[in-house]
Amino acid sequence: MNGLLAGAVARLTDRRRLTDALLATLVPVAAAGLALAGLTTWVGAGHAGSPARIRVTEGRVLLPTGGSPETAAFFRITNEGGSTDRLLGVTSPGVPGGVTLARHRMRGGATAYRASIASVEIPAGRTVAMSPHGMDLTVPVPAGAWRAGDRVPFTLTFRRGGRVRMSAVVVRAGTAAFRP
Repeated sequence: MNGLLAGAVARLTDRRRLTDALLATLVPVAAAGLALAGLTTWVGAGHAGSPARIRVTEGRVLLPTGGSPETAAFFRITNEGGSTDRLLGVTSPGVPGGVTLARHRMRGGATAYRASIASVEIPAGRTVAMSPHGMDLTVPVPAGAWRAGDRVPFTLTFRRGGRVRMSAVVVRAGTAAFRP
């Protein structure tokens, strides 16, 4: 009888060990399966993990007035990709001193000023529209004055998107051609 009892206890102990081993294995396998299902759904729903795809449109440069040494330029930048990008800088051949990224800031009262900024984030799936009330480019006026309708070449440099060449048309402020 003792031998029978000892055999039953041994089988029960083996069964308990097997059950414990299966449970210990089942938890990480189930967690991995859930994670994989979630990632599959996330990637299938959009551009998850896709690179930034930058599109630059609607380039405009304000016609300089009153002998001002600088003017402003504006672009519409769309990131059609799944990763955030960053506009690092802008150049234009023939423009003395270089182009500066700037953001308009308000002071107490009704005064505003331009503050230079190092870069601009272009979020995934979003559009950043430069305007006189937000972010723009400060452009020194070259010696040969521009006229309305002239085209000014620019190169916008993005961290991931590389360089994008785009022309901006010179427009008068307050005209239909200038839509901020």
